Amino acid sequence: MVKIAVVGSASMDLVVTSPKRPKAGETIIGHSFSTVPGGKGANQAVAAARLGAEVSFISCVGDDDYGKRIKENLQENGVSTTYVETAANVHSGTAHIILAEEDNSIIVVKGANDLITPELVKKAEEVLKQADLVLIQQEIPEETVEYVVEFCSKNHVDVLLNPAPARKLRSEVISEVSYLTPNESEFELLFGGQRKSDVLKQYANKLIVTEGKNGVRFHNGLEEVVIPCYKVEVIDTTGAGDTFNAAFAVAKAEGKSLVESLQFANCAASISITKFGAQGGMPIRDEVDRKMKEMRS
Repeated sequence: MVKIAVVGSASMDLVVTSPKRPKAGETIIGHSFSTVPGGKGANQAVAAARLGAEVSFISCVGDDDYGKRIKENLQENGVSTTYVETAANVHSGTAHIILAEEDNSIIVVKGANDLITPELVKKAEEVLKQADLVLIQQEIPEETVEYVVEFCSKNHVDVLLNPAPARKLRSEVISEVSYLTPNESEFELLFGGQRKSDVLKQYANKLIVTEGKNGVRFHNGLEEVVIPCYKVEVIDTTGAGDTFNAAFAVAKAEGKSLVESLQFANCAASISITKFGAQGGMPIRDEVDRKMKEMRS
């Protein structure tokens, strides 16, 4: 069993389904409302555990009911919460999600996620050193992301940075990560003004751009490669990117090639969007292996 360490956010998702998104000043009637555990870090931790990895999660929640529910959910999914701290007098992070028109719109309120500092991560350094791969995202402080990337680089541990939500990265950070997985809008913020093909070639086998229904694009050192997505009926796209990143991390940690890992990740993500909820839609390993086998035949 491969070891994955995830450093990142945990939150409670407040989800509304609606026939459309309201315009400024508009009130509309929605279909439903639910609260489900989320946060990009927690999502990726749960997804990796469901896909068969031994997962340690490094994070922070508030001393409220949401924080208690978030930790219980992680444990129920087989994720180690030894390094998930509970901060006193702080509310847990929340994500306010509208599901409409076959897509989602999200507002994140960080809460306790702002307390995921380098000092908190230092308590889990041995876990990072022992990991086959470390996953990190950007719903936590910038200095923490930079610390984790530098630490992993110095200790020869592969690190995957999912640069979401989008914000600028120093060139040193990009150089030190093993894999960088922006979507198209995140790519534009990171590399705006540069031709995608030039940037992909510059960061061959490192930069992986997800392009929604058009698949995933990277440069293998000789040419650009597009890994097509799997066509399915879309129910809820929330968490699809987190499922993709976790699945890719698990596959790479298992020693699969870049192409095989991306095919595995696309398959897992396609399953996730056929169900409701970020974590609710995340597949177990047997589901992905079975669908991969069906596609080959």
